[in-house]
Amino acid sequence: MSISDKIKHKAEEITGAVKEKVGDATDNERLQAEGAAQRTEANVKQAGDHVKDAAHDTRDAFRP
Repeated sequence: MSISDKIKHKAEEITGAVKEKVGDATDNERLQAEGAAQRTEANVKQAGDHVKDAAHDTRDAFRP
């Protein structure tokens, strides 16, 4: 997995968390929900990154 994708996914997670906190502070339920959804989506992408990295590591371990 490329480092730029990992950075992009982490930035999405942070942006979602900020939106969620701002929504909490302003009682804006739409912003809260949007932030939570964005953060969850970024976490799923990061999990995919980890799976891909593990697959590459496993493949490399079996190469002579």
